Amino acid sequence: MRFDTPAADRITAATLFALGAAMSWGGFVMDRLESRQIHPASIPGLVPMILGAAMMLCAVLLALSTRGQTAPDASGVQGNWTDFGFAAAWSCVFALLLVGTLPFAAAAALYIFIFAGWFSWQPAEPQARNAKRMIFVAVFAVAVAVGVAALFRYGFLVRLP
Repeated sequence: MRFDTPAADRITAATLFALGAAMSWGGFVMDRLESRQIHPASIPGLVPMILGAAMMLCAVLLALSTRGQTAPDASGVQGNWTDFGFAAAWSCVFALLLVGTLPFAAAAALYIFIFAGWFSWQPAEPQARNAKRMIFVAVFAVAVAVGVAALFRYGFLVRLP
């Protein structure tokens, strides 16, 4: 599998910009709640408009980062179908089996650890170096899972399964 990274980044930037513009427009035309005497600053479309604008900004930055880049030569490290298949299968296992079976933080930590571990493990490296890397991946996975669960529970007031 060979990736033309600059071209892929440009296509991704265009797609993300279009999605961000659609989110911003959708938030702008969303019904207001003035009829219920709700303050105009608490419009329901405010968050989608802000997220859409942020997505458009990130898309522009991504597109600008590809200026002057050419496609990499085929001799560099490239992705493969095994990694792609693993990512697709493990994501399906997470969504269909882990979420709802385990508490969300545990399912997310397990998912992140296995996913990041798969792509971080280097068979040619010494075992001690890989062990250190896996310890970092484990700490990272737990921190991100707990952070996401806390954000949803206390920030968005949404209980995750």
